[in-house]
Amino acid sequence: MRRSRPSMFYEFLAYVSAGFLLGLLVSYPGWGVALGVCLWALYQMRQYNRLMNWLQREDQSEPPESPGAWGELLDELARHQKHAQSREQDLKAIIARFQQSTAALDDAIVIIDRHNCLEWWNSTANTLLGLRPGDRGKPLLNLVRDPRFVRYYRKSNYQEPLQLSSPANPDIHLQYQISRFGEGDRVLVARDITRLVKLEQTRQDFVANASHELRTPLTVIRGYLETFLDQELPRPLQRGMSQMQQQAKRMESLVADLLLLSRLESTQHISDEQPIRIQSLIAQIAQDARDLSADRGHIISLEVDPEHDLIGQELELQSAFSNLVFNAVRYTPGAGEIHISWKVDARGGHFSVRDNGIGIDPMHIPRLTERFYRVDESRSSASGGTGLGLAIVKHVLMRHGAQLSIESRSGKGSTFSCHFPPDMLRSLNYQDSAAG
Repeated sequence: MRRSRPSMFYEFLAYVSAGFLLGLLVSYPGWGVALGVCLWALYQMRQYNRLMNWLQREDQSEPPESPGAWGELLDELARHQKHAQSREQDLKAIIARFQQSTAALDDAIVIIDRHNCLEWWNSTANTLLGLRPGDRGKPLLNLVRDPRFVRYYRKSNYQEPLQLSSPANPDIHLQYQISRFGEGDRVLVARDITRLVKLEQTRQDFVANASHELRTPLTVIRGYLETFLDQELPRPLQRGMSQMQQQAKRMESLVADLLLLSRLESTQHISDEQPIRIQSLIAQIAQDARDLSADRGHIISLEVDPEHDLIGQELELQSAFSNLVFNAVRYTPGAGEIHISWKVDARGGHFSVRDNGIGIDPMHIPRLTERFYRVDESRSSASGGTGLGLAIVKHVLMRHGAQLSIESRSGKGSTFSCHFPPDMLRSLNYQDSAAG
């Protein structure tokens, strides 16, 4: 229960009054008042020193007993101190519980402040990321220097995770996921996916080996079929041999696409980034599309930004772009329009193929990039497609940090667009001026 004590003002009046009465006894009331004020000031200084000495202690001792207003102040501070100590104990218990729970996780968790410096991490991060106690306060990008991680960290969109080898152990494969919180802070979660990567590698090796083994017998079959077709054969046998040759060619295309897809899946990122003359690349693809169109009369138009090129792997991008353009030729009726464009804006570079062909029902769009997924089995078979084209496109774009978007409606045509981030572009004007 709080004690009722006189206020500091009444204490001051008491000292002044006592000094005044003492001064009257010696016929010097003014000096008595001055003496009372000085004694009051000395008393306040003494109480202040006692308060400061108590506050500077770390033994959590009880406050000194004092009368009057100083006693009330010390009691109030003691109550606040006990409350703060109680809250501190609760917070310590919560932090200890949090550290115990995060230490039990198999994932590395790292908290990064607004200045991109390490603020806290769990014990698993020591193993997976090679962090040490002395790294606290150091910039994260000074410790994890892989250019692909730096590029991923600096972009603002963390919807897709990043897969890389561990900086502490190249045999460990990690999946990085970053989330923002607070005012510019980030939390980085690194998950060990080595087992999943090995399982996926086993699957890829099986597909690659099986596809590779199929090439030789297919080559032999095609060779004999061509030899037989060069002979004079009865019409029924000729027709059968021609269909066999057609299917053998299709199987060879399928095997080639399987091998290419297996190679693309073997790594998440390209290893040799080179400037690509995208203007000439698109022009060559457009010419190949006109040759494929032959006498079907497609109107193929180009719109190409002359000031920006791409940085990447040319053969992979040529394969991806060709797949999109050739699909437009295959699925657009004769005399249809196909528009190929390369545009650059603040969001990056955009390669698009737009046609006014048969289109795709929106319900099929989310699954178009799956292997062997077909909107219409008979239509796809007739076009000669393998069912792997868009899967190849998706993996090529993933390796270049790009994304595929599809807009289509049945009977209204389709637009396939590849969106590349700004850091994959190269300004030709800048290069020319630098060279000059």
